[in-house]
Amino acid sequence: MDLQIRNKVALITGATGGMGFATAKILAEEGVKLVLSDLKIDQLEKDAKALPTEVLCIAADVTDQSAVDTLARQGREKFGAIDIVVHTSGITGAKGDPLEMTDEDYLEAWQIDFMSAVRMARATFPAMREKGWGRFVCITSENAVQPYWEEATYNTAKAALAAFVKNLSYEEAKYGILCNTVSPAFIETDMTDGMMEKRAKEMGVSFDEAVESFLDEERPGIALKRRGRVEEVAAAIALVVSERGSFINGANLRVDGGSVQAVQN
Repeated sequence: MDLQIRNKVALITGATGGMGFATAKILAEEGVKLVLSDLKIDQLEKDAKALPTEVLCIAADVTDQSAVDTLARQGREKFGAIDIVVHTSGITGAKGDPLEMTDEDYLEAWQIDFMSAVRMARATFPAMREKGWGRFVCITSENAVQPYWEEATYNTAKAALAAFVKNLSYEEAKYGILCNTVSPAFIETDMTDGMMEKRAKEMGVSFDEAVESFLDEERPGIALKRRGRVEEVAAAIALVVSERGSFINGANLRVDGGSVQAVQN
């Protein structure tokens, strides 16, 4: 399917691996020019050479507004516009008893998982408004609507992010900017690999057994009995940033295998 976004320019944060780079691959195949960013870009620059499109890689710290502003400006200077923002940067943050988490624990997740999106919007929306076309997609999580007790720092930041993007969607639509979130759950990434490696060690079982037991005990809603794949999340992102998804606004698209056991988002 032609997503009708050929020659658009997409800025993707957290692009080094996982969902960010998987999204870059799909958009590149659609003829989208790419501004790819992460804290470190050595590996990113190597991987980007295989993409079938023009690519600019820029190292940027999303906790710094001036760095985000520079990222957006350099992208516009290179390609003339930033039409699409796919914001995947984030951390899981500190875990444990919510009342034992420090102020710093909460603030770390808040700055990286929530405020970074505010900074990205500040840096990119003015030019999108002038052009009359834009897409802004942030990665939230099942945790935003189905929080797990030991992940309070992450839960609260992702819930705020979901509310923020929904808030943006009302006002920005009149400028042609569509704002949405995509919520993955238990995807095959370095993050969940680490979680399962730790679980396997603690339980004295294999990696695959750790995944199987986690699905049974912690994610019963995933009836598919597997982790999701990054390309499955990337496909959902590609749809909502495309012209084919031009009536999707203010939505939270869950790519969670059924993990969230509720009708409402």
